[in-house]
Amino acid sequence: MNFFAKLCGVAAMALSIGASAASAGTIEDIRARGVLRIPAILNEVPYFNKDPRTGEWQGFVIDMASDIAKTLDVKLEIVESSWANAILDVQSGKVDMAFAVTATPVRAMSVSFSDPTYYNSFIIVSAKDELTGKTWGELNDPKYTFAVDMGSAQDLITQQYLPKANILRFKTRDEAIIAVTTGKADGLVNTMLNGLVISKKAPNIGAVKVPTPVLSTPSVVALNYGADETFKSFVSAWAEYNRRIGNNQTWIVKSLEPFGITLTDMPVGFGFGG
Repeated sequence: MNFFAKLCGVAAMALSIGASAASAGTIEDIRARGVLRIPAILNEVPYFNKDPRTGEWQGFVIDMASDIAKTLDVKLEIVESSWANAILDVQSGKVDMAFAVTATPVRAMSVSFSDPTYYNSFIIVSAKDELTGKTWGELNDPKYTFAVDMGSAQDLITQQYLPKANILRFKTRDEAIIAVTTGKADGLVNTMLNGLVISKKAPNIGAVKVPTPVLSTPSVVALNYGADETFKSFVSAWAEYNRRIGNNQTWIVKSLEPFGITLTDMPVGFGFGG
């Protein structure tokens, strides 16, 4: 065999090996590693909560991720993070996926999105009866002052639907809550799940009010753009299946039980299925 033929043979073998490695895919990589990695945020109930005594993580995101890990026959690995860094963790490959992500066009330039796991609605938490039954258009008035955590999905809602209202933006949700409880703001703009928990933990902040029209946003799983289509299809199929048969709602409601919140506390017109 001449040199050229040998060279062609080596090249063909390399291509074959490369093709086999490529065909292994993202799922096989996760299985080979033995763990599915997700970011989790401290004190973000009902999404995440870490028991300081045992170090055990709880919350409906943990239940969802555990189900995916079980399906893949791997263990779940928690990487402590923050809402701001979760997308970066996915983008850099530090984690395999991030849950409870609001799909926005800006984020879509950094990561891929799965089909929705559930739908969440934007609400106002306030003790003022005059805000009950209002439309977003009626709340869009300079006479009202609302608090919001800066850079969040709810902050984007205030920019779009409440441009004329007085908006106080804070670095953290806790600071925004304090602004409402101390009377600096008329209400807190947030999402349904957070609002229900906040109203139970801080009763003096008031109750959840759902302005009309009801603004619902899909909560999705963020995935690295480099993940293969098989993995992306699997995660979307998992999300769609569990949302439609009610498993995702069951996990969410279970995570709200410690706060005395049940399905009967959900305002009329709100549904996890969209």
